[in-house]
Amino acid sequence: MARERKQEEAKGGAPEWLTTYSDLVTLLLCFFVLLFSFSNVDAEKFRSLMAGFQGGAGVLSGGTTLDFPIDSLEDGLDEELVKLLKNLEEYADTLNLGEAITIKPEERGIVIRFMDNVLFDSGSAEIKGESMEILKTVAELLKQEEFSNRQIKVEGHTDSDQIVKVSKYPTNWELSSARATNVLRYLVEVENIEGNRISSSGYSFYRGVAPNDTPENKARNRRVDIVILNDISTEQEPQ
Repeated sequence: MARERKQEEAKGGAPEWLTTYSDLVTLLLCFFVLLFSFSNVDAEKFRSLMAGFQGGAGVLSGGTTLDFPIDSLEDGLDEELVKLLKNLEEYADTLNLGEAITIKPEERGIVIRFMDNVLFDSGSAEIKGESMEILKTVAELLKQEEFSNRQIKVEGHTDSDQIVKVSKYPTNWELSSARATNVLRYLVEVENIEGNRISSSGYSFYRGVAPNDTPENKARNRRVDIVILNDISTEQEPQ
């Protein structure tokens, strides 16, 4: 009778496999908790970097603006691009370029924006001699080993004013394209940026950053952007 009672008690307990399964689920839970904690640590690091770059105000000394939202850091910029952004910011600040150049992150990566007549005279696509030193320093940063795999886009933009008839460029399409191409050629032919890393586009006045309704807004739209792509945007480029 005692033996039958022990067998019945044994049958009433949990199956042995359930104990093993419970241990496995517990281990998986611990693993995902660790992953979550690591992600929080990385986010805090990025927030610390952001605070250091912004200086609490979002405007650097010398007038160079740096718009650095937290979401852009976490979603679009990796550590290499954060480092490159800091180097570019320090360079622009050293030259006291004011609002002639803006450096900021966006969804695609880092945008170096040359405003209005920094690189070109009105109606011209010839790079000013005094501007080549700026492009030279940018190229030296882009050629550093840790950034050598970054894809680069050069984009030309104009305002909506029609091209004067004496110009060699029939429309703003040709002018914006020629400006972007000449910047590309300087970076490739003079500064030896690899040609497979870089491309150029001209957008005329169709991708303005402001309405073309005042002289000030038109000046904002006349610009050349050098875009240093993040990892996601680089993967979408043709190989």
